[in-house]
Amino acid sequence: MRPNVYPTHQARIRILQHAAFWIVVLIILTVIYGAGMPDYWIAIGVVALFLPIHIAYFYSIGYVIIPKFFNRKKRIEFFVLLIAAVVFSTLTFRLMEIFVADPIIYSAVKKTDPTFIWKKLEGSFWQQLTKPVYLISAFEQTNIFVWIALSVKFFKMWFERRQAAMEAELNFLKGQLHPHFLFNTLNNLYALTLNQSPQSPGVVLGLAEILRYMLYEANTDVVDLERDIKIVESYIELEKIRYEERLDINFSINGLSNEYKIAPLLILPLVENAFKHGASEQVGQAWINIDLRVKNNFLKFKISNSKPDRPDPKDSRNHHTSIGLANVRKRLEILYPSAHQLKILEEDEVFAVILELELDKKIEIAS
Repeated sequence: MRPNVYPTHQARIRILQHAAFWIVVLIILTVIYGAGMPDYWIAIGVVALFLPIHIAYFYSIGYVIIPKFFNRKKRIEFFVLLIAAVVFSTLTFRLMEIFVADPIIYSAVKKTDPTFIWKKLEGSFWQQLTKPVYLISAFEQTNIFVWIALSVKFFKMWFERRQAAMEAELNFLKGQLHPHFLFNTLNNLYALTLNQSPQSPGVVLGLAEILRYMLYEANTDVVDLERDIKIVESYIELEKIRYEERLDINFSINGLSNEYKIAPLLILPLVENAFKHGASEQVGQAWINIDLRVKNNFLKFKISNSKPDRPDPKDSRNHHTSIGLANVRKRLEILYPSAHQLKILEEDEVFAVILELELDKKIEIAS
């Protein structure tokens, strides 16, 4: 099988981006230096002579020295090679001036002004090469655009690593959520099977639907808010089977439509938290009230539940430190960093969580 020697679409885009950058550099330098030359055609020719030096300098640092030495923590070798690249490019630039560019410029100006004398060309080759003012000028001209390009590359590297770290953390949080939910629901199913409840098959089917959603539909950046809420409703139906008449639950929904999107599995853990630390720990009658309102891509979700009639202070901490709640808080910080509020309210008999979310302000996490 012959290997594919043609660049991929993404590689072609990168090549075009790099080519466009160097064309822009060529144009800018031509405009800058052309003002002091007889015409811009001479300027663009002279600048084009130096462009290979800029290009070789940039790619040697950005694609050889940094990846092979700086990224591998070979700091001494990195700094030695970096200094060598700076010195070599500066000297190469100065040699190009002495032997090629300056004679071309001098000849062109001399044609328009026969009396023109250029002190830069005075002295021997060694005197021209080592004169500090022209070495400093060569250093500045060699480095200005190269280090702008390198700064862009450093920022891109930092951004890609940050995105990768965020994606890894999100995947970890999702992986943490799945077994946590499964563990709690299987406990519910176990309790029903012990009593040989005829509702057990319904629980299995409901659990299968929720797990199918988690495994196959929730592996995307966003899902339909309607579908996400449908899964919440399915979960509530499972819990109703378990608690029967002992639980009073109300779920109010306003403004929900198919236009809204949300990061998956943000609301379900809040509902699960209310059941786990409210109804399941309460011996007598328990209640849960849920209110969801959406308008103009602004979601407000409030869930409150009764607290167990136990004075043990650990009960209140269970709400705050639950895996599900901590999971949601962390994912909100990553996905909606400046577009959410998660409030936890606690009174003697009531525990409440209020989530306010701007649905259209989710940041993109590169895959």
